[in-house]
Amino acid sequence: MLTLNFTPFPILTSERLIFREISESDVNEVFLLRSNPENMKFIPRPLLKNYKDALEHIKIIQNKINKNEGINWVICLKDNPKMIGLLGHYIINPEHYRSEIGYMILPEYHGKGIVTEAVEKLLDYGFNNLKLNSIEAIIDPSNICSERVLQKNNFVKEAHLKENICFEGIFSDSVIYSILKRNYKQ
Repeated sequence: MLTLNFTPFPILTSERLIFREISESDVNEVFLLRSNPENMKFIPRPLLKNYKDALEHIKIIQNKINKNEGINWVICLKDNPKMIGLLGHYIINPEHYRSEIGYMILPEYHGKGIVTEAVEKLLDYGFNNLKLNSIEAIIDPSNICSERVLQKNNFVKEAHLKENICFEGIFSDSVIYSILKRNYKQ
């Protein structure tokens, strides 16, 4: 079984990005990210209504890190510490050496390859630091952009679950993509 320890918090870098720990100073960007109906259309969670909700979301992320249950990073451009997105291994199953990843980015950064680059770094950390055997992402089948990000990172489709999610009285499908360590190419 894996032993997880996120202390000290691991700051990561890629070609264009820095991945740092979330803080209360990110409240405005967290609110912008999770209160935007367009950004949240594929995520079956309530929209944030105010900054108090955004602070609560930050605390949830921080608590998971402090309890070594999951880890999320703020995505920043190397030349600017302002948050442009979030990503991480937000559910880790230590006994099965598997995690579920998630990612979001502010709309003005869509289509620039940032999420693909960020997921590459997430895979590197997951396989080489956490010693995971498999990493999954669960997406809405209509989320073509997310599907492309996963395919570019060599994820394969594992399953298409029919109407397995009920959010606000509406049933929707989900698709599970995954990658095994043996198929990961650095």
